[in-house]
Amino acid sequence: MDIGSISKKWNFEGNEWLNASAVSVRAVFNKLKENINNEDKRPSIYMCRVDPTENPLFRTTLIASDAIASAVQSYNFNSYPPTLGLPDATRAIADYLSSDLPYQLSPDNVFLTIGGTQAIDIILPVLARPGANILLPRPGYPQYESRANCCRLEVRHFDLLPERGWEVDLDSLEAVADENTVAMVLINPSNPCGNVFTHQHLERVAEAARKLGIFLISDEVYAHIAFGTNPFVPMAVFSSIVPVITIGSLSKRWFVPGWRFGWIATCDPNGILKQTGILTLINSYLEITTDPPTIIQAAVPEILKRTKEEFYEENLNIMREGANIFYDRCMEIPCLKCPHKPEGAMSVMVQINISQLEGITDDVDFCVKLAKEESVLLLPGVSVGLKNWLRISFAVEPSALEDGLTRIKAFCLRHVKMS
Repeated sequence: MDIGSISKKWNFEGNEWLNASAVSVRAVFNKLKENINNEDKRPSIYMCRVDPTENPLFRTTLIASDAIASAVQSYNFNSYPPTLGLPDATRAIADYLSSDLPYQLSPDNVFLTIGGTQAIDIILPVLARPGANILLPRPGYPQYESRANCCRLEVRHFDLLPERGWEVDLDSLEAVADENTVAMVLINPSNPCGNVFTHQHLERVAEAARKLGIFLISDEVYAHIAFGTNPFVPMAVFSSIVPVITIGSLSKRWFVPGWRFGWIATCDPNGILKQTGILTLINSYLEITTDPPTIIQAAVPEILKRTKEEFYEENLNIMREGANIFYDRCMEIPCLKCPHKPEGAMSVMVQINISQLEGITDDVDFCVKLAKEESVLLLPGVSVGLKNWLRISFAVEPSALEDGLTRIKAFCLRHVKMS
């Protein structure tokens, strides 16, 4: 029997909002991988996503792996965790974050998540009342836009200025906000730009948000990965000016993205988030979502308290070396321009001069043909909001980084227009 003949019309169909929202670094990476020439015997070089653990140079501290092993071997953490997380874990994170602040966070200010991604997936639906909009940086991290579209929260963009070290264009920020704007997102240190905002600029951003009557979502997944002239300053330093919700993670500073452990911290000494009901809504959302594994929660206090400063310093030196190699070699590549030497995080934005290239139509075409011809994967800038730019990760083993940049140069020379 033909099942299609039973009914002339089925009463279900897919959610088109999901398809329209499915923009991610992972999706673009998978598509680009399909274009690699399998006959190329050279190793493929992935400079399009930030997962340094693929290289043996980047290893987490033994303190972290020992803490996980101890939690597993104790048999004390095989149960479901409490909805709000293990108390020792939330207390440890509150203390860790407070060491950089002029006041002490309470464990009640901390909510545990499955990485920074789930933190985004919790906060944005909490804000998605009918008619509301959120301000996102351009360029930015695509998960924010994808999640906002999925929960029908209107997105508006403010610009980051490459000629000013990727500072926020405060004029564009105020121009796109209105009475339905609920929050803005700032990523510091910046993914994808590689800059670290100064204390003075962050204060100006806080004052602009206060003027607009919105709160700040400060994405600090790359917190303390700052190796240039600007030290990392957490946005919560300015939470007496404007309420701040901080997103953090173990992923980058400890090189454990696969552990999927992060947090939301509400930094609000004036109690505005509580008064407006945001805290209640976050708690309500946590009741219907998944928790981070109990064994990782149990390990967090040891990881945060016992990791040695030498581990952090060594990793900053590695990142600094990668940033230097990248910037110096990029200067030698025709048709590419890096307007700002990376000073933090693990990626950088590079502009393509399409007019100087033969047979290359845009940044997507550039990346597809580079994958086919040189087995090097870069992220097209349109994925993060800037057409005809590239987001490039320098968190690559130095010899592979050198090789990748050599291949990119060869590709550009092959396609450069002859005068």
